Amino acid sequence: MSIPNSITPDFYEHVCPDALPTIRGVVEQAIQQEPRMGASLLRLHFHDCFVNGCDGSNLLDDTPTFTGEKTAGPNLNSLRGFDVVDQIKSELNSVCHGNVVSCADIVAVAARDSVNIFGGPAYQVLLGRRDATTASFNDANNDIPPPSSNLQALLSNFQNHGLNLQDLVVLSGGHTIGVARCGIYLPRITNDTNIDSDFRASLQKGCPNAEAQNNNTNPLDSTTTLFDTVYFKDLLQFKGLLHSDQELFKNDGSETDGLVTLYSNNPEAFWADFGASMIKMGNLKPLTGQNGQIRQNCRRVN
Repeated sequence: MSIPNSITPDFYEHVCPDALPTIRGVVEQAIQQEPRMGASLLRLHFHDCFVNGCDGSNLLDDTPTFTGEKTAGPNLNSLRGFDVVDQIKSELNSVCHGNVVSCADIVAVAARDSVNIFGGPAYQVLLGRRDATTASFNDANNDIPPPSSNLQALLSNFQNHGLNLQDLVVLSGGHTIGVARCGIYLPRITNDTNIDSDFRASLQKGCPNAEAQNNNTNPLDSTTTLFDTVYFKDLLQFKGLLHSDQELFKNDGSETDGLVTLYSNNPEAFWADFGASMIKMGNLKPLTGQNGQIRQNCRRVN
């Protein structure tokens, strides 16, 4: 059987019709056990796609001869959900009677299912990606935009990945779920002036010292298990948790201001555009056809 050279919505329809329901079941169970896992699985997909395309490279463990992406700055002690991916892979290898579903596809579907379980859109994931046989520590350090980024740096980063200003704003809306560690938002509450004073004061109480920086977390918005528009409403009040979040709204009449205002008032527009941008991001440089492999174990090359 020839392997298609493009990703399609029905890739597993005949080879393993139970693939998508199996992924959904494990993701639902994982989120039930720990609601934060939904945001972690969404982030896993972002951090995969932004480093040399959506190829499952950030799932690879280091070996004595190989340093992968897990210990790069944006990922170390931060990227999570690897055990859930392992569990999905194990169940798929059973229900599909073999090694059929790629790790890259697992990550893409788990991200969509997480969004949908929290009330967001059930956008259609294109499938048929294959898995990388290598990863890049350096590219992970260079290609994932840090939370200290200003708007121009964020936009340049997204444009380098074939994404535009609207993609930047709407995909940042993924921060409507999940939390951030105090050390990540400390520069914002210490240095930024475009921040609500009561919001700053409340955050400073939870981020008093170096120990807190590593351990204390704060929700990215107040409804951290609902895929809603509170993230955008917070930006309008200068209550964005991260510097990079608040960069999207400065109240200066810019295009990003307009998009933040639109999405804050219009969940349907946010969901529709988020799904479209996730599909676009998920299409970044996928390995297809004979390229890459389908890893038997997502943590290591076959």
